[in-house]
Amino acid sequence: MKQYSVTGMSCAACVSRVEKAVSKVPGVESCSVSLLTNSMGIEGDADPSAVIEAVTAAGYGAAEKGSSNSGASSESGGNVNALPDTDSLKDTETPRLKKRLLWSLGFLLVLMYFSMGHHMWGFPVPAFFHNTPVAIGLLQLILAAIVMVINQRFFISGFTSLLHGSPNMDTLVALGSGASFLYSTVMLFAMAGAQTRGDSEAVAACMNEFYFESAAMILTLITIGKMLEARSKGRTTDALKSLMNLSPKTAVLIRDGLETEVPISEVKKGDIFAVRPGESIPVDGVILSGSSAINEAALTGESIPVDKAEGDPVSAATINQSGYLRCEATRVGEDTTLSQIIRMVSDAAATKAPIAKIADKVSGIFVPSVMVIAAAAFLIWLLTGHTVGYALARGISVLVISCPCALGLATPVAIMVGNGMGAKNGLLFKTAASLEETGRIRIVVLDKTGTITAGEPVVTDLLPCEGISEQELLSLAATLEQHSEHPLAKAVMKKAENLGILPGELTDFQVLPGNGLRGNHNQTLLLGGNFSMIRKEAHIPEEIRTLTEKLSTEGKTPLFFAADHRLLGIIAVADVIKPDSPRAVQELKNMGIRVIMLTGDNQRTADAIGAQVGVDQVVAGVLPEGKEAVVRELKKVGKTAMVGDGINDAPALTAADMGIAIGAGTDVAIDAADVVLMNSRLTDVSAAVRLSRGTLKNIKENLFWAFFYNVIGIPLAAGLWIPILGLQLSPMFGAAAMSLSSFCVVSNALRLNLLKVHSTEKDRIPKDAVPLSALPDFSNKKEEESLGFNEMDYKEETTMTKTVKIEGMACGHCTATVKKALEALEGVSSAEVSLNNKQAVVTLTAEVSDDVLKKTVEDKDFTVTGIE
Repeated sequence: MKQYSVTGMSCAACVSRVEKAVSKVPGVESCSVSLLTNSMGIEGDADPSAVIEAVTAAGYGAAEKGSSNSGASSESGGNVNALPDTDSLKDTETPRLKKRLLWSLGFLLVLMYFSMGHHMWGFPVPAFFHNTPVAIGLLQLILAAIVMVINQRFFISGFTSLLHGSPNMDTLVALGSGASFLYSTVMLFAMAGAQTRGDSEAVAACMNEFYFESAAMILTLITIGKMLEARSKGRTTDALKSLMNLSPKTAVLIRDGLETEVPISEVKKGDIFAVRPGESIPVDGVILSGSSAINEAALTGESIPVDKAEGDPVSAATINQSGYLRCEATRVGEDTTLSQIIRMVSDAAATKAPIAKIADKVSGIFVPSVMVIAAAAFLIWLLTGHTVGYALARGISVLVISCPCALGLATPVAIMVGNGMGAKNGLLFKTAASLEETGRIRIVVLDKTGTITAGEPVVTDLLPCEGISEQELLSLAATLEQHSEHPLAKAVMKKAENLGILPGELTDFQVLPGNGLRGNHNQTLLLGGNFSMIRKEAHIPEEIRTLTEKLSTEGKTPLFFAADHRLLGIIAVADVIKPDSPRAVQELKNMGIRVIMLTGDNQRTADAIGAQVGVDQVVAGVLPEGKEAVVRELKKVGKTAMVGDGINDAPALTAADMGIAIGAGTDVAIDAADVVLMNSRLTDVSAAVRLSRGTLKNIKENLFWAFFYNVIGIPLAAGLWIPILGLQLSPMFGAAAMSLSSFCVVSNALRLNLLKVHSTEKDRIPKDAVPLSALPDFSNKKEEESLGFNEMDYKEETTMTKTVKIEGMACGHCTATVKKALEALEGVSSAEVSLNNKQAVVTLTAEVSDDVLKKTVEDKDFTVTGIE
């Protein structure tokens, strides 16, 4: 996305005008203009000069962001990836408006003293003015003119926009104030004529038609509102500015063994830098030596420091709290994690939320409509017999009370504050649309490995046989597993290391078919593997077999170990569930969101994990392309989000209505995801939904206020309620209402800073929540095959039967013996043995060869005549 700064905009009508003008430029695919940040984001390959020319032709100014130093930009190409700087976000508008306001107030107070103070309440004035009423009128004209010159920006912008055929808020203010001034000037000349004729009644009548104070008061009150609005708008970018201020300005490089402090811009990839305790890490890197506790709150929102040691990555702007570190720079400049976060927040602010289209449609015709209503009000009151001054007051009131600015600010201020809140809590929304749509999610699909679970197998149980200690079992297991590269072997080795157990010497190490291991240790044959492999080498007692079933049901993988054909025990290994996963799933369900667990694992393991965390549905045995198909099916039921690691889940993340990458702390640039969660906490998914719903609610409140204000205010200003209720609005009160409307909208958006994204107190189930019965049934074989399920895992979990023809069975004891032998096989879920039919119907959940079935039966002294 290319970003431009735009000048001269004052309301939603300006935004609409710029967007229409730029959208016509060849090469522009989409254009989004933000009134809040006075910026414009463009997708496409349009010529920047053509874009700037289009904006200029529309009556505004534009410039490429970062164009002044584009020559120094990286390979990414000019300002496409240019980051905003603190100067561009600095609030320069509030001081300028404050200065204008003070000067305006000074002259307005003098004007009010001579107009209303003397005329209405008899405040004393020099005797000269008593004898020459025209002098008072002339003084009012001069004072009002000074205030108008001080606030000339309204007139320049307003009439320029009018000449370009795109009237805006400034046009309404300029017309209202200008009409008051011109009419009052005409009345002043009329009063001068009456005074020349000596007609005192006409002089008094003309003086009552002066609206000089209204002309000045309108401008001053609008300036007050603009200043309050600018001040509040400045606060909406506080989060982004605080992120930018986190970046260290210098780094300590180690060159030729000496430490040298250099500006951060001089650090290059591969440089060695040092970080002392208490200092911020200057760029992304990897620790070469040293260890420390690193405070990563700036990036993740997590206040608890993370222990880092040699080989661990570190990120710019995080704080080294304890040890001295030597690191190698891996990412510098605009490639650091912090810079990517800043870019993401900035780009999101430059995009437009879908709900903003409501305001866009209205603002395009709003100002012309108001001008027509004001003219109609003036003519109607004039034709009904009222004075020109009275009719003019009604028309001016309509002009100055109308506020398209509030419409234009309703969405972007809430989006900016919401994005800032997300950045503080490690929740990054790539676009305004993703911030809005996340709250509308009704189904969340969770990848199991690395999302619900830790993604790394660990030892969960040590179950030694009688006469064997846990330490002895683990020691011999580690001795056997030390040369294996299998993830389960690494889990055993890590457990041994944590307990201070060192593996012994091993010779004749072999990897056996079926992932079994064997080797010799001190002339003792060590064996390790699964149940099928070990049962051929050692006797496995019945209670151990029962325990194996229990472990498998819990989603654990039992590893059997034996020494000299004697069973030593079982070590259970599992990819353990993250501590916060059950709570995270429950939080999502409490928000009316259906939770689906999607995994390539077999059904038994998946069901065990799913039951522990409490998901609504488990879909197992799915390949990456199958995950995408599952997501597409779920999208037919309700708005669906896919939560994964953003790598092997990329197809599903892209296919989902909302792709959420979790645990991407040092790699936030995941193209497939719409939302990036900096932490590995699954509870951040519900926090993101909570923030989105809070932001969307705030936007709706803002839009309601903006529309409601105009729906009530314009008829009141036009005098619709005068004949009915006697309610009448002067232009000055109309201006005051207008000035406060935008301030109220911005102030309401700032309330989002008080939102507690991890609090469940206000969680509610929406009316359109998806019922459990509406979820697709993925257990159907035909449906699974069409969704690209993992063929191997599918066969493991899909029931298939084999019929074994058996001779030699003579009684119930014989059938019971055959049944027990077959059901002890791994992959056999049940065996129905018939004495009359002389056969056993075996139900399988995994592939079991005919030879294995035959050998199992014949080992019990029966004869197998065939297998079908």
